[in-house]
Amino acid sequence: MQKLPRSFYDRDTIVVARELLGKWLVHHCDGIERIGRIVETEAYLGPHDRAAHSARGMTPRNQAMFGPPGHAYVYFIYGMYYCMNVVTERAGHASAVLLRALQPLKNLEGRTQGPGLLCRAMRIDRRLNHHDLLSDDFYIAAPDHGEEMVIVKRPRVGVDYAGHWAKRHLRFYLKGNPFVSRP
Repeated sequence: MQKLPRSFYDRDTIVVARELLGKWLVHHCDGIERIGRIVETEAYLGPHDRAAHSARGMTPRNQAMFGPPGHAYVYFIYGMYYCMNVVTERAGHASAVLLRALQPLKNLEGRTQGPGLLCRAMRIDRRLNHHDLLSDDFYIAAPDHGEEMVIVKRPRVGVDYAGHWAKRHLRFYLKGNPFVSRP
C-alpha cells in the first residue's frame, strides 16, 4: 500500500470524498496496526455549507477543519463518540470529508458502521485532532490492487436543520458493501 500524498487532499472536497472510497485507513496504536477500508463518506463544503461545522466560523472545536489539507479533524459528539474528518482544499477554506464507515481489514474489534463506531474500532480520539495524515502512525493509503467499485450518491445523514443543504447528494458509499452504515 502507498500513503496518499498531500496533493490528494488539496483538491475539490466532493472529488476527495468519492476517491477516498476503497482507500485504507491505517492507525498504529498501542503496538497494533489497525486497518479498515473506507466504504462510506460525506462531503462538507466549507462555511457556505449550512451543515458544515465551519458554517458559523472558526471556533476552538473546529479549528482543524480550516486546514491545512491532509490533516484529521476529530471531534466529540453526544458525550460518547468521536468522529473523524479528513481536511480538504486550501488552508482557510474549512472543508472536510467525514468518514462514515469502514470494512474491517486488520485488528478491528466491534462495529465500524457509523462515524462514532468507526472511531471506536480504530482507536481514534481527540489526541488525533490536527494530526498530519502523512505521518507514519496514522494515515490513509491506496491499496496495492485496484478494484471495480460502484459508487452511490445520497443525501447526508442527520443534517435536516441545514435547509436545502440537507437534500444535496453529498454522501457517497460503495454499492452492496455490507459495512455501509445506512444503504
